[in-house]
Amino acid sequence: MRLKHALIKSTLLFTVFLLLSCQEGKQNNAEVIAENVKKESQKEVSYSYTKLNGIGEEANLTRRDPSDVIMVNGQYYVWYTKTDKHFSGYNASIWYATSKDGVNWEEKGEAIPRGAAGSWDAYSVFTPNVLKSNNKFYLYYTGVKPTPGNAEGVFENNSVNDITAIGLMEADSPDGPFKRVSENPILETSTIKSDFDSYRIDDSCVLYREGKYWLYYKGRSANYGNSGPSHTKMGVAIANQPEGPYEKHTENPITNGGHEVMVWPHKEGVMTLLSSHGTEGRTLQYAKDGINFYVIGSFDNKYPKAPGYFRFDDFEGEKEEKENITWGISMFYGDRANNIWPYLMRYDIEIKDAE
Repeated sequence: MRLKHALIKSTLLFTVFLLLSCQEGKQNNAEVIAENVKKESQKEVSYSYTKLNGIGEEANLTRRDPSDVIMVNGQYYVWYTKTDKHFSGYNASIWYATSKDGVNWEEKGEAIPRGAAGSWDAYSVFTPNVLKSNNKFYLYYTGVKPTPGNAEGVFENNSVNDITAIGLMEADSPDGPFKRVSENPILETSTIKSDFDSYRIDDSCVLYREGKYWLYYKGRSANYGNSGPSHTKMGVAIANQPEGPYEKHTENPITNGGHEVMVWPHKEGVMTLLSSHGTEGRTLQYAKDGINFYVIGSFDNKYPKAPGYFRFDDFEGEKEEKENITWGISMFYGDRANNIWPYLMRYDIEIKDAE
């Protein structure tokens, strides 16, 4: 029986408008926009939320930042951050669960533990995402080590010298065991302080496009480290193989907002739903080339938080999803005042042309 969690069904009318002027860190190609806006007209979006059994709300336990959902041998799989330490994903590890129906889940165990002492991800691993390619399963994730100089060996999140990095593990089965592709991260923060990703990189999501692997991620500059997520932007790095090496695109950053990366194939290009941070927060955007995103709509604050979406087929080939997402797993951020810790929930979403 499906238990609805604060059933929310809102139909939003997207107002299409063009961003033809240059914006900080991003330039849209006017001809590309003009050509494609006719195809991406006004949209209607409706969504609802459903409580999950097995990985839902639990006292004094955080589950958050779910991966995309995949199906293998008739079972859904999802990976996520789990900790009993606090609300955030720091000081956590990555766990996974399976389901037959997308509502009733069985937690299977830890998929990625913290790294060994002295490693770049020794303190915490979090925000996983999954890629199925070349008959292997790849888990991309974010890691941190204890803040340099901290006497207690903890991660301070001090917005000065506690940078993040993105790592990769692979396995022959979604149940693991997952092994490191490299002892080093596959993507690191920029060494140039003014760059958009010189302090934080996180939230990877990999798409297979044009024979290459496109790793979308969020970044934050060291210039704004202590200012929080409002300065988060999105970038992309591209590789010939899932393992890399990944080369950051010269046009990064490719959005001027959003805090959680959610991108999916749409028609010839890529769609993204940006969360409520930055100058482009709470917008739906599209890029035919996967780079030059432009706003095609906006929405209210009831959108899915930190969402991953169900990808109904492999990430390669003609069967890859080209239209719109339909459902996935998101999170509730928690309520400290009432001691409700972050937990996972299902969302169902429909994006369609307005009638």
